[in-house]
Amino acid sequence: MLFLFSITWGSVSGWYTPLCLLLGVLYAWLLYRNPVNLDGKVRWALAVLRAIAVAVIAFLLISPLVKSVTYQPQKPLILIAQDNSSSISSFKPKDFDPNTFNNQLAGLKKQLGDDYEVREFNFDWSLHDGLSTSKNGKQTNIAAAIHQLNERFVNQNIGALILATDGLYNQGTDPQYEARNLKTSIYTIALGDTVPRRDLLIGNVNYNKTAYLGNDFIMEVLAEAYQSQGETLRLTVAEDGRTVFTQNIPVNAAVFRKVVPVKLTADKKGVHQFTVKLAPVANELSTENNAETVYIEVLDARQKILLTYGSPHPDISVIKQLVEHNRNYELKAMQLDKFSTVKPGDYGLIILYQITPSDHPALKSFVADSKVPLWYLCGAQSDMIDFNQAQNTIRIIAGRTDVQETFAEPAPGFSLFTLTDSTLNKLNHFPPLLAPFGNYGSAPGASILLKQRIGSVSTNFPLMAFNDADGRRTATLTGEGLWRWNLSEFQDFGNHSAMEEFFSQSIQYLTANSNRQRFRAYPGKSVFDEGENVLLNAELYNDALQLINTPDVNINLKNSNGKNYSYLFSRTWQSYQLNAGTLPVGNYSYTATTQLGKQPFSVKGQFTIKPLNLESRQSTANHRLLYGLAKQSGGQMLQPSQLNQLAALIKKNDNIKTVVYDDQRYSDLIDSKWIFVLILALLTTEWLVRKREGEV
Repeated sequence: MLFLFSITWGSVSGWYTPLCLLLGVLYAWLLYRNPVNLDGKVRWALAVLRAIAVAVIAFLLISPLVKSVTYQPQKPLILIAQDNSSSISSFKPKDFDPNTFNNQLAGLKKQLGDDYEVREFNFDWSLHDGLSTSKNGKQTNIAAAIHQLNERFVNQNIGALILATDGLYNQGTDPQYEARNLKTSIYTIALGDTVPRRDLLIGNVNYNKTAYLGNDFIMEVLAEAYQSQGETLRLTVAEDGRTVFTQNIPVNAAVFRKVVPVKLTADKKGVHQFTVKLAPVANELSTENNAETVYIEVLDARQKILLTYGSPHPDISVIKQLVEHNRNYELKAMQLDKFSTVKPGDYGLIILYQITPSDHPALKSFVADSKVPLWYLCGAQSDMIDFNQAQNTIRIIAGRTDVQETFAEPAPGFSLFTLTDSTLNKLNHFPPLLAPFGNYGSAPGASILLKQRIGSVSTNFPLMAFNDADGRRTATLTGEGLWRWNLSEFQDFGNHSAMEEFFSQSIQYLTANSNRQRFRAYPGKSVFDEGENVLLNAELYNDALQLINTPDVNINLKNSNGKNYSYLFSRTWQSYQLNAGTLPVGNYSYTATTQLGKQPFSVKGQFTIKPLNLESRQSTANHRLLYGLAKQSGGQMLQPSQLNQLAALIKKNDNIKTVVYDDQRYSDLIDSKWIFVLILALLTTEWLVRKREGEV
């Protein structure tokens, strides 16, 4: 490190320096031009001291700056990233010894010497410090490793990246795109075997994660065979250990692929394990990739919803599209005059679009005799008198049949269910709906989700509200034009996620049985991947159906081997959440308990943690990818046997060299303490001499 400094100038020119010297000389001449008791030499010495002191003080008034420059050399960084996924050890050539290779890779630091700074890493789904010999990674994400290295060493002198991998990745994007952001040479070490060997594998299983009880569903299996021409593949599918499908497939090519459709029946509710397997053949490279396990949740039935209306409207098709996006819901839309042709008892929710039950005798009779949830949507075609009499959620006092544009504004304090911040923000910026003109009020027990904003004026008029009275849950939306919301969201965001969440959450609340839904505990999803954090949520409602999290919520997990795991939920906002971390592979049942006052609550459920077999799906190394990475970056692809040449290649690369960074700093000269000491020393020396000579 080298340190230099010099004097520079601020807003005043440096040509004022001679004037400072002249001022010092003039001041000394005026002071010592008529000496009395001073000797000639002493008089000249004192005059010099005073001239220098005054000149320095005047010089400081110019505000000179001290420029200091620090030169810091930085050695080139050599980053080593080693693939630690299980495919490296599972599909290695016969002459490849992982331990010997790791020792050679670790010895590269010594070969490069002190002129380079070597940092070592290993990666699977993410980047980890140091080299590793475990080779047990369940996933490979080469792009993520390059991205994390680039972020960690941004603005540093990265000389080269040494990437030791087989080129196989099953997570993330194409590494070649991410490598373009890393402005350095990449030297790839081509691990794995590119020679196709006899191997059978399940390339992919295409399936829906949910099915409905009593329905048939299709599972598509991609069966692959290499160097197995003349063999016969025996494909079997087992559901919870019971074989439900078998097929023999003749192999007629050295590289063989076939998609096999498997038709199955969902005959039992719950999460089911399906094992897809190919029987092994003689001299097969590996049997680990011959089987794949998937999990499918069979739901009891779709929730049927009836949407009835008086006359066609663009909102009808929008509602149907948004509701049926949730696979748990099945919506039937029909005009009111055809209501007699359906069995209303088959439906768990009736949506009334700009009509009331009194508009049809059969509908009126059914609503009066049942507690089916109702969702009223009001608009220009609604009869305000019938509307106010039919529901007790929102009351509209309208003196005329006019409508006005009104924007949606989320109401604070709504707690029946939770919408994401993104959805609430979108609702707040959607185009206006057309609502009946008048004064609005809500029932005492109603929960308001959305209020009206007319122009730029926020009001207390409810736009969307819910109520639970006399054993029936109802919702009321006092505006038409949902098609505007739908188009606006797609135009701005390219999706309908906010509208889908709005309808899904509203319907879920309306159709939930309040006696059973006071306490809910559910996993984030029914099937977790191996190594994934298990997240569970819990919700507790008081007698007024308000979300609370006052009491503790305990949960006990039990796997298929009988091992128990006990946890206490954490409180988040008004609900509960638990991160149980990573758990062993298997099927789990759980029991969550809590107590509100003297009333206990208990909920049971299940979820599954499935093993990851991604690393065994590909056995032939992708050295073409490694060659492309090296070529586009100015590096070179090497075989493991050529690793001893790598240090020489790096040293010969003129782009890999030490970089000297200079750090320039500016400071006011007046802030320097030695200047003050100099002035004080000059004036003090002058005063002492004058004192001794009797001039003071």
